Amino acid sequence: MIATEWGRPVLAAFFFLAWVPAGHAGEAPKESAQKTDRLEIVGSDGRILAETGIPRQGGWCLYWNHSVTGDGVIDCYIDDHGKMVLHRSYQPDFAAGLGHYPGRGKLTSAENGGYWIEDIDEPVPGNAYYLRVGSLAVNHRIVTKSDEINLSKMAEHTRVTIRLDTGD
Repeated sequence: MIATEWGRPVLAAFFFLAWVPAGHAGEAPKESAQKTDRLEIVGSDGRILAETGIPRQGGWCLYWNHSVTGDGVIDCYIDDHGKMVLHRSYQPDFAAGLGHYPGRGKLTSAENGGYWIEDIDEPVPGNAYYLRVGSLAVNHRIVTKSDEINLSKMAEHTRVTIRLDTGD
């Protein structure tokens, strides 16, 4: 369950997750649009710690609390025909490590404070990235339409790889 202090940013992210399947699917062959890939959380020892299905053109968000301010941050990705793409990000302010720079998405104000960086559409090289999972206070977790994976509970203070496995 997502904590209530996230308020409207959470609702906005869920709206994003509900919207994503309508994404670019019209451009894909029918069989590609119906395919489900796997989002895998891989420990530093190579063991799969968790996985969840992601439909092509579906999405997921990585939620976490900023380690300095404690405010919620959200990074949302899509499975764009088998490619992991960072689509948008919610940031409460321009705290340490957060911000926007020209040429990387469009900065918009969020309804109740903070801002979204929309249309980042930045492919993740190799469909995978490393994450140093934060403490329970940072509370890293991946949220899909039907699943929540709490990374901080399973791999606090360790490095994991978040990867999209297309089976290809």
